[in-house]
Amino acid sequence: MSVKTNAMRQLDKARISYQMVDYLPLKEEEELSYDEISARTGVPKENIYKTILAVGHSGSYCVLVVPGEASVDLKKAAKVLGEKSIELADVRDLEKITGYVRGGCSPVGMKKQFRTVIDQTAGTKEYIMVSAGKRGFQLRLVPNDLISFVKGSVADICADMD
Repeated sequence: MSVKTNAMRQLDKARISYQMVDYLPLKEEEELSYDEISARTGVPKENIYKTILAVGHSGSYCVLVVPGEASVDLKKAAKVLGEKSIELADVRDLEKITGYVRGGCSPVGMKKQFRTVIDQTAGTKEYIMVSAGKRGFQLRLVPNDLISFVKGSVADICADMD
């Protein structure tokens, strides 16, 4: 079975190199830990990032890309985005706004290009993995290629781990 998501088609069109990695089989609505995804893909969990949709005080949506096991510091992200405050978008609105479902939300290929902030830790990695736009599938790519493609910015947006 050959899988081609909207994210992959857009990267192909832009001639951006990536590798599609899957962690199948995946049961309906099954959620795997980052340890499990790492074990299934052979990719260190520190290189697996998640995509979060948030909404600013202004009503504008934004995309935050952070390490899978990290939490977003909403105050830091708001400051970077020039917003008074931001909050996580309602997961029930995710597909309507992005075209993606929970667990398959990619920063690439959303219905609309939103302001995107990628945590600064990505810059220390040779590659990172983000969702390919379908549950069970990831894109392995060079962080600077992702940043450039989504016209993203890089900042410290993770909560401090104590």
